[in-house]
Amino acid sequence: MANGWKSFRRNTEAALRHARLGHTGHARLQQVLDCLTPHGCDVPLMRIGGGADGGYLLPDDLDGIAASFSPGVSDKMDFDLAVLERGIPSFLADASVPGLPQPHPLATFDPLFLGPRTEGQFISLDDWVARYAPDTGDLLLQMDIEGAEYDTLAAASDETLGRFRILLVEFHGFHRMLSPKHLARMAPALERLARSHVVVHLHPNNASPLVHAGGLSLPPVFEAAFLRRDRAGEIGPPPPLPHPLDRPNVDGRPDFPMPRFWTGG
Repeated sequence: MANGWKSFRRNTEAALRHARLGHTGHARLQQVLDCLTPHGCDVPLMRIGGGADGGYLLPDDLDGIAASFSPGVSDKMDFDLAVLERGIPSFLADASVPGLPQPHPLATFDPLFLGPRTEGQFISLDDWVARYAPDTGDLLLQMDIEGAEYDTLAAASDETLGRFRILLVEFHGFHRMLSPKHLARMAPALERLARSHVVVHLHPNNASPLVHAGGLSLPPVFEAAFLRRDRAGEIGPPPPLPHPLDRPNVDGRPDFPMPRFWTGG
């Protein structure tokens, strides 16, 4: 275990007492934090989608990806266009927008939200993938759904999650894990992903200010890149962070210093 994680765990004591998670909650939080340990692997990272918000670092392992699923549509789609330009069919969904900002012959849009079950304006990840994914081949997931990621991922089947070679997820409300109620809701998704995938990159989003609690400074929003374990090769210690290809999400605003438990220092 990296020294940074040991240091972080010591420093969480005050925050945990403040949050009154208790012994059981404390152990659960440590387990969840372990799920977010970034690791080095045999696959290098690359950047796709521009130099600010909308650009992501991901494993350079897109050869053979059969389709991309991208819930959460913004007013620009730099990442999705870069994927589409590689000839990868892409499926996008968001009920809060009328359509795609830039149509593409390989892009399919659904005016739906992602959620734990299919009802009304919501569709589950299982049902969405079943609707469009080819019968064989690995998939790519790029998810930015404003906090619904926890319930959506926790409800997905192992079979569906296993189809995704790479997952890029923007997690929201990370600081709320110091609350027992929110920890119980958020933990299952991260624990599920840790069984089948390894975190290969983390980056805090500087659009939201850091939250300070009990001596900790936590980014409310951060991006995480996951690679399926069978593709990672030899898994090593935490890589140096920030990565040379990292860029602030908001131009003109300094990026956050990396939390100690991400840097291994």
